[in-house]
Order: sequence, then structure tokens, then C-alpha cells
Amino acid sequence: MVGSGVAGLRTALHARSYGLSVILVTKVNIDDGSTRWAQGGIAAVLDPTDTPAAHAADTHAAGVGLCDPVAVDVLVNEGPGRLRELIELGAAFDRTPDGKLALTREGGHHARRIVHAGGDATGAEVQRALHAAIVGDAGIDLIEHAMVLDLLLAADGRAAGVSLHVLGEGSTDGVGAVLARAVVLATGGMGQIYAATTNPSVSTGDGVALGLRAGAVAADLEFVQFHPTSLYLGPQATGQQPLISEAMRGEGAFLIDGGGQRFMTGIHPLADLAPRDVVAKAITRVMLREASDHVRLDATGIADLDARFPSIIASCRAAGIEPRSEPIPVRPAAHYASGGLRTDVWGATSVPGLFACGEVACTGVHGANRLASNSLLEGLVFAARIGAVLGKDLFPQADPVPAHAPYGALDPAIRSELTAAMSTHVAALRSGDGLAKAGETLRDLSIRAVQEPGPAAWEVTDLLMVASALTAAATQRTETRGCHWRADHPDADASWLGRIDVTLDADGTLQTAFNPLRIGAESDAAQGATV
Repeated sequence: MVGSGVAGLRTALHARSYGLSVILVTKVNIDDGSTRWAQGGIAAVLDPTDTPAAHAADTHAAGVGLCDPVAVDVLVNEGPGRLRELIELGAAFDRTPDGKLALTREGGHHARRIVHAGGDATGAEVQRALHAAIVGDAGIDLIEHAMVLDLLLAADGRAAGVSLHVLGEGSTDGVGAVLARAVVLATGGMGQIYAATTNPSVSTGDGVALGLRAGAVAADLEFVQFHPTSLYLGPQATGQQPLISEAMRGEGAFLIDGGGQRFMTGIHPLADLAPRDVVAKAITRVMLREASDHVRLDATGIADLDARFPSIIASCRAAGIEPRSEPIPVRPAAHYASGGLRTDVWGATSVPGLFACGEVACTGVHGANRLASNSLLEGLVFAARIGAVLGKDLFPQADPVPAHAPYGALDPAIRSELTAAMSTHVAALRSGDGLAKAGETLRDLSIRAVQEPGPAAWEVTDLLMVASALTAAATQRTETRGCHWRADHPDADASWLGRIDVTLDADGTLQTAFNPLRIGAESDAAQGATV
């Protein structure tokens, strides 16, 4: 198991329920991934007046025609049960005075179906509960401060383990391997390919890069969701930016332009609670029109602001902003990868014995744009399904064979150039010319090798591979759909109803292929497969 967020920890616990031994590897500390930063909550149908069909409809609307119906049905129907399991594990969500779960709304939802904890600290509570469950299980061997480098493959092409680099007590020479009968990637996202993101520093696309090098297929990489409202900290701010949850808009906050006028009314029936791609595009248009680098979010009318959003309010005040009396400066920032390693509805990738769960995976539930608070839910639901597959007869342990081709590491010094190119040309608004410039820059950076590789070099190598794959997919998709916005192709085109798959040739060349959407193509075949 690689990764220690909701997807990795929940998969490990499900695997343990079938009596399997689990080695859990995480790059830094167990709590340093994206899960603990999640503010809004988990979407699940818990209100008697709500239905899974309504949740599915909102998911499909956000995904703009590219969600896989089978995967979405799995998500919305199994989600409530998986959330209740999480509560049984000890996760404490906010409740109303009469003891019921407190439900709120977020962008794209037509009903109150979001559970939250600590007001705006849902991810931290989920991480706390799962961490406690992992620590109490003697069958899970935790290895922290270990960066997984590549998948080990058997002679027949199936997963046989991983190579990794352990950073113990400042040492930088701990390269080793873990052999396994199956490998599950739950490494999170790739937000660090951009100069400004809501993602933590560990989100460098390692799982997607590793999967591509092992021969797995990635899909939907062009659909990077830019959260509409990250806290604007000035033009020079880089790295992880504070997130202003759209749950704040769900409680009554609204966006205003430089003149203090609301601008989402009339753009979408849900106004400020429109799907994230719609809001991010509207904000970007206002910024371009006003030659500004931010807009503002007015939350002054929320009565219980401090109690409902304590973490957000603390971040604002640390930046010198008082949300109770003044609007909050916000702008879009890279937030979530809707694509990743392509899997079926049981989490299996195209490499036998290799599974992916959470943000690193492309299950098909998000399509062209993830619906708010479906991310933690996806991790819960598909972790259980992967556990069920692992609980069946696994292949015997196989001896790994040498890799077909060596992959060199790149100079860590290229990182700032890489993120600058991506933020300038492959961000919320894209064009053919800009994508071509980004591709040229990335190709130039790809030859700047380093003689003595180490963690920083391996990390930037993964960043460049994922950035290159994303740019290639974005170049091929000549339409605007969901969170993929092409200025030179501003309309959606029905001929692009399908996925762009990305693979890596044996010589290290990226290949893209368009596959028209096959409704229900993700079958249940893997449920009975040996892995």
C-alpha cells in the first residue's frame, strides 16, 4: 500500500479485514497527505428527502458528459454505507442539537448532503480516526519517510512490489525494495506541478508517473480542477495556498467584483454554488476584464462565521483579513486531478496486480470536473472494493525482473521553470499556442539530467513526466469541457465525448489515444479475477 490518506488507510483496513498482511509506505509522515486539508466534507445521501439518483444527476452534470454511469452508480449507492462504517471507526462529524448529522450544501449540489467535522476541518477528523485504527492494527507495518520510486514487475508483467528510498534520520542512501503479491497506489494528486496550488508539498504525481513507467494507462489528465476560491496572498505567493471552502458559499457567502457587484447571478441557476469549473471560469473572466489578480468573497452576512469555519477564519486573520467585516480576496488555484491511472470499478489498473485508489486513480466518476465533496467519498467507496478483490485468491509472490529500460533522474533546479510553464500555459485558461510553448519548455527541461540522484531529483522527474502527459492530453482535446478550458476552442464538441488515454513507450515517449466513451464499459469482471 503506497499512500496514507483516506484511500490508502481505508484500503489497508479493508485488506486487513480479509486477514491479509499489509505494508503501508508513505513519503513523509502518515498525516502529511491531502486528506487532512479537506475542509468541506463528504457527500452522501443521508437525508430521507434526498436520493442516490439525485446525487448521481448532480455528479453527471458536473462531469459534463464524461462520467462513467456504472462508476457513478457505485459511488452514490455504496457511499452512505461506507460513510457509516467510517463513523463506526470513530470519525466524529458535526451534528444538530437533536443529534442528527448536520448536512450542508456545496457547489453543484441541489440538496444538503455534505457531512462535515469541526466546521471546516473534516479531513483532519477523517485522518485522525483512520490513523488511530491503523496504529491499533498489528497486521499493518507502517514505513514513513519512504519515497516509492518504481513498480517491480514479474516476468509475466504483473506487479511484484516496489522499489523505494527510505529517508531515515537524515540519511539519503536508503534505497531498497518491498516485495508484494499486489500493489495499491493511493499517492494522491499532482498539484505541485503548478506554482500555486491548494495541495500539500507531497502531491507531486508520483503514483501516476510510477504507473506510466510500469506500463499502466492514464486517462483524463487534462481535467485539472482549479478550486475557485483559494485565499489570495499576493502576486508572489507560491506553493500551497489556503483554501476557502465552498461550504462558505453554501452558508450564504457570495462573490463580488472590484466594484462590489455580485457576478455569478445569471451565469448559472445555482449562482455562487455552480459547479467549480463554472465558478472558476467566471472569476477568471472578471479578473481578465478588470486586469486584476483576484476577486472577493463576501461572508460578512454569515452569523456564526467563527464557529462554522474556524480554520478558514484563522487563515484569513493570519493574512491580515477580518472576514466578519470585510470581503476575503480569492482566486482560482490548482486543486484536484480528476484524471489519473485508469481503473475499472474494482480499482484494477491495466497492469495485473496493480490497483489505484483516490486521486491517483481515474475511476470514471468525475468525468471532466469533480463534484464537490465526492473525493473523500470516492476514496471510501473504492477502497472497500479493492479490499474485496484483494481478499480473494492472490497470485503467489513472484520474483521481479530488471526494468526494460533505465530512467534517469533530472536536475532539481528545473522545478521552478517547470511550475512557471505550467502555471502560465496549462492552468485554468489554455490555448494551442500556450500549450505548444509549455511542451517545448518541458522537452528542454527533460534533458537536464543529474549525476547523483536523490529524493529531490526523483520528485522533479515525476513532476516533469506528469506535466508532460497532462500537456499532451490538453493539446489533443480541442474543445472546452468541464475544467479543461481552451480559449481557441471555446465550445464543447460532441465528437470529444470520450477519454484521452496516455501511455509511455519502452523508449520513454508519451503516446496519446482518444477512446470514445463506452457507456458501462467498466465491468464487474475484476470482482472474480485472481490478482
